[in-house]
Amino acid sequence: MTATTPAASSDSAPDWPQCGHDAGASGDLVGCRGRRVDPYVECLAHLGDADRAAYLAGLQPGAHLDHRGTRITRKLLIELLRELVVGDPGRRRPRLGDARFEEAVFSDGVFPLAEFCGHARFTRAEFRGYANFEDAKFHTLAWFTDAKFTGPARFHDAVFRAEADFDRVTFGDHVYFNRATFGGDAKFDDTTFDAVAWFDRAEFSGRATFTSAKFANSARFHEAKFGDHAFFDRVTFGDDAAFDGTEFRDNAWFRRAVFAHAAWLGPLTCRRTLDFSMAVFGTAVTMEAATAVLRCERTRWTSTAALRLQYAALDLSDAVMEYPVSIAARARPITTGGEDVAELGLTDARVRVTSLRGVDAVHLVLTDVDLTDCLFAGTIHLDQIRMEGRCLLATAPSGVRRRGRLPVRWTPRRTLAEEQHWRAARGTAADGWTPPPEGEVVLEPAALAPVYRQLRKAFEDGKDEPGAADFYYGEMEMRRHDHSQPRAERALLAAYWAVSGYGLRASRALSWLLLAIGATALLMMLWGLPQDAPQQTSTGTLDGHSITMTTHAPDPINPDGPYGERLSTERCQKSLRVVINSVIFRSSSQDLTTVGTYTEMASRLAEPLLLGLAVLAIRGRVKR
Repeated sequence: MTATTPAASSDSAPDWPQCGHDAGASGDLVGCRGRRVDPYVECLAHLGDADRAAYLAGLQPGAHLDHRGTRITRKLLIELLRELVVGDPGRRRPRLGDARFEEAVFSDGVFPLAEFCGHARFTRAEFRGYANFEDAKFHTLAWFTDAKFTGPARFHDAVFRAEADFDRVTFGDHVYFNRATFGGDAKFDDTTFDAVAWFDRAEFSGRATFTSAKFANSARFHEAKFGDHAFFDRVTFGDDAAFDGTEFRDNAWFRRAVFAHAAWLGPLTCRRTLDFSMAVFGTAVTMEAATAVLRCERTRWTSTAALRLQYAALDLSDAVMEYPVSIAARARPITTGGEDVAELGLTDARVRVTSLRGVDAVHLVLTDVDLTDCLFAGTIHLDQIRMEGRCLLATAPSGVRRRGRLPVRWTPRRTLAEEQHWRAARGTAADGWTPPPEGEVVLEPAALAPVYRQLRKAFEDGKDEPGAADFYYGEMEMRRHDHSQPRAERALLAAYWAVSGYGLRASRALSWLLLAIGATALLMMLWGLPQDAPQQTSTGTLDGHSITMTTHAPDPINPDGPYGERLSTERCQKSLRVVINSVIFRSSSQDLTTVGTYTEMASRLAEPLLLGLAVLAIRGRVKR
């Protein structure tokens, strides 16, 4: 139901029949703004004793009341409510129909156990003393808009079955909504809480809005339950903000909220999105939360912070971290009132970081988080990020897959999500690469190579050389596919990749080495070894008593027999000795043909290089 237009402010004439008490001689009404009690010309506060008694005697439980602008003392309020009570003597409830108390002034607003069967209007009312609405029941709309509570206000166990409007209310003293039930929307926009405000175990079935509210002191929502959206946008928490055991069954928004002195937030649960975008944390804080999505876009931490999460997909885009901020998977399960969070629909137990774009990673520490979908491009000082525990990244698809008619074998390695998107966008999604989310800009290799380079340095600085190897591989891959690089450089990188996987794939280098050894041995058997071992001959002359001898070593004779005869066991052994000596010992005493000599020279250059690449790859995986 739509609210009626509020009454005029206290500095203008009210829009109800005004009390005639203290009317001037000219007929101008001044002084009391209370509404006349029909058929009298005075308000309830200024009725004579006999008229007031007659008016009260005519009231029945459920009667409509209209005492707008009236000053009501505690004694007068008790007399009024006494005529409206129903129920057994042990628990008698005043029952009211439509209750209009706009701009009324209560010295003490005592409505415990009151039952408002019609609309309850306390717009711009002022409660100058103690306000007690404990166990009150509001069956329809309850409006306290612009009201002012100067003393303590108690709404323990109050039940609001429809909308409860506390917009722009000022609570100057303690206020308690412990175990209160809000069946409709609960509105606390621009409300000021000058002292403690407790909502322990309160239940909000409809939307709860605290937009731009100000909590000057402690704000407690211990084990409160929010069944619909909860809005805390632009709220200022001047002191402690206690949300331990709080349960949000829908979205919870804390955008632009200010936590000036909150030292602990949670543990709390949220079924959908928990949004702290552009929020500011002014002191060291620990946050514990289980939520489907946690958004901290442009969130600012001006002191140290620790985020202990479960089931969360965390977006840290453009977050500002002036001091160390650690993000880790919470080891102990979070429960709310003994209920397992899985009953909220949270089933993916991973803590996932989805974006670090725009973050200065100098102060960032990640522990046991999933970075499979994380966007790293645009992160500042990424080479100084710290990853501890088991941080997972996206992996390249493994095994042999078919691209067109050609089989392609991918080697498992850790990759950036951005590389996954780029390869999938190139038409290789069928190979197992992850396609980009809808609307995500696909980055080119030139933009991804520096990201891999910085991550490699971060792992190397952390003395994790094996962990850095995959990032070096990714960097080289991006350089090889970067068409802005000179063609000669890309060709060199392609050869480096094909031969040894950039010095990181020992199996590839060893395979090439074995292939080269086999090819060299075959060449030696077919053309490199001479037909027969050359026999040295000596010739000389006899002149008197002097003999001169000359020894000749004939040139090796090229084999000319059938190829099948050349592939003998004896020639195979000789060929292997030549090859192994060339690869390892670098010397051979075997006489070779011209083809064999050049083949040995080539093997002395290529095969030790391949062996060195294999050794380099193995050392890269075991180095510490």
